Amino acid sequence: MRVTRTELDSVLLLEPELFRDERGFLFEGYNRDAHAKATGASAEFVVDVHSSSKKGVLRGIHYQLRRPQTKLVSVLAGKVLDVVVDLRRSSSTFARWVGLELSSENRRSVWIPPGFGHAFLVVSGHADLLYKITEYHSPDDSRTIRWDDPDLNIPWPLPHGMSAPILSLNDRRGVALRDADLFE
Repeated sequence: MRVTRTELDSVLLLEPELFRDERGFLFEGYNRDAHAKATGASAEFVVDVHSSSKKGVLRGIHYQLRRPQTKLVSVLAGKVLDVVVDLRRSSSTFARWVGLELSSENRRSVWIPPGFGHAFLVVSGHADLLYKITEYHSPDDSRTIRWDDPDLNIPWPLPHGMSAPILSLNDRRGVALRDADLFE
């Protein structure tokens, strides 16, 4: 597995070793020992979440404050711009973000430790994502920051003809970064 460090401390881009032959390909999407070695952290994933979304859907920026989650996010079909935001006030990269292209073509995954918000925008016709997560969803603990927060100023590559992404009610109700409950 090839590991690429991002501009955000502990957020890693992971690329598996691919084995190809005339039948197709094979790779390990997750191997506990290899991921622990690559990330320097062991994770006990308790739930897998599969999401399917059409072009122009934006999910996020989500996080859980008291029951923070480590996430391993991969794209099974399609392509997304995956965005991770540092929400740790004590961090030297607080309020900075990184955007990564994840796709079924490049087979990359992103490792997101606690203290970060996560979002993605579907840029292909549709996309299926798989998240491996270390904490169960806790509705009372879930937080959402506005996708268009002016302090973050994320240049989302909206599909041609769209002035705003397709959002859930929860995402439309996201709060500004300056008003959000954040990690210390």
